[in-house]
Amino acid sequence: MKERFVNYIEKNELIRKGDGIVVGLSGGPDSTCLLHLLCSIKDEMNLKIAAVHVNHMFRGDDADGDQRFSEEISKAFDVEFFYKKIDVSRYGRENGLSSETAGREIRYNYFNEIMNKLKFSKIATAHNANDQVETILMRIMRGTGLEGLGGIPVKRENRYIRPILFMKREEIEQYCKVHKLNPRIDETNLERLYSRNKVRLDMIPYMKENFNEDIIETINRMSLLLQEDNKFILEEVDSRYKESCFRENDKVVICKKAFEYNSSIIKRIIRKAIKEVNGDKYDVELKHIMEVVELSKLETGKKIDLPRGVSAENVYGDICIRLKKSTIGSDCDEIILNKNELHGREIIFRSYIFNFEVINNEKNISLDKNNEIKYFNYDSINGNIIIRQRKNGDKINPLGMKGSKKLKDIFIDMKIPKENRELIPIIQFDENIAWVFSIKISELYKVTEKTKKVLKISVRRKENKLC
Repeated sequence: MKERFVNYIEKNELIRKGDGIVVGLSGGPDSTCLLHLLCSIKDEMNLKIAAVHVNHMFRGDDADGDQRFSEEISKAFDVEFFYKKIDVSRYGRENGLSSETAGREIRYNYFNEIMNKLKFSKIATAHNANDQVETILMRIMRGTGLEGLGGIPVKRENRYIRPILFMKREEIEQYCKVHKLNPRIDETNLERLYSRNKVRLDMIPYMKENFNEDIIETINRMSLLLQEDNKFILEEVDSRYKESCFRENDKVVICKKAFEYNSSIIKRIIRKAIKEVNGDKYDVELKHIMEVVELSKLETGKKIDLPRGVSAENVYGDICIRLKKSTIGSDCDEIILNKNELHGREIIFRSYIFNFEVINNEKNISLDKNNEIKYFNYDSINGNIIIRQRKNGDKINPLGMKGSKKLKDIFIDMKIPKENRELIPIIQFDENIAWVFSIKISELYKVTEKTKKVLKISVRRKENKLC
């Protein structure tokens, strides 16, 4: 198996010698197998490996047991271990997300946080060949397109990798048995309460027995063919996107002429524009895309709301995609900004004016030692930037320190009066606090020699009253 694993990695160019890899470790057979295989080539490829576990708090004591096992096996493999415990169901309710989407968002945000903290370059997840088939069948039942039929890519953005996507579940279980890994078993995977479990337990075995005993290999082969076809289409979409779309301040404008393109092209252009604005296209379904197409046929001034705080407006036939004004204006609670829309922006938050500038990290760059001007590693920011007030439980990884510290303790140490603490702006990147204005900046986003682009944030005070 090790030889097949190495060949798969080399064929798909997933890992290079010296890479730092964050491994998503649930404690189940798939992720345990993945961690063991990576550790088996750790020395010969000079890899740095860290295991990251997210306790979703779905299964009480069993979930805590998964966490303990993950920590123990990481220690046994001499791998650094990180974990996060969070009530995913509550997070989903508070953010209007399904449990599945909330869990995915939390996991990947945490994976990226640890990757940036360790200055690693890859995130490895344990998707396998059976997962691929289940995903494709689920998407067919929901009514997917070509991209969806392609299933899970073996790598994405040259950061997210699936090194055991070639392995079937029975091969993984046998591997764990041979190597006496004794992974945790999630009993909820055997319950027919969820659609995916019904696909796994009923549909696929039925297809194997009655139609094609090699259905796993067959559908995986199909997915690779469709991924190639979709890649060709996306290259055409990128070309048309450059011709017919442009950024203007806080929005992406899809020009009127784009809606004359082939239906397949314009639908993908709309998806791409939404992703440019909010950094993610999850929760955007075909019905939302078609709403934008229909909007292009209406009179100027008409607007629609899309998922994840995005809106679309018809402006004389052009379609403007942007974050809703409530998330980008001078709001008293929170302002959300997209990473790709920062350069040259001026944002008013309470009694402060923030200016953002993205610059190249050159040797002669002068990093001013000024409490109102700070510099951050732009490359380490993955999603949105948030300007907000302090919240209970806030923590920061202070520059030059290992680990985190509560803001409350920092304020007490610095003898900042209670009445002033709520007035200090907090700048958050992804899920991490990057700057407590004029107080502390984070170790996670410091500028290093490897930094390619730098985010400069300048702050000055307004003279008008607080809102």
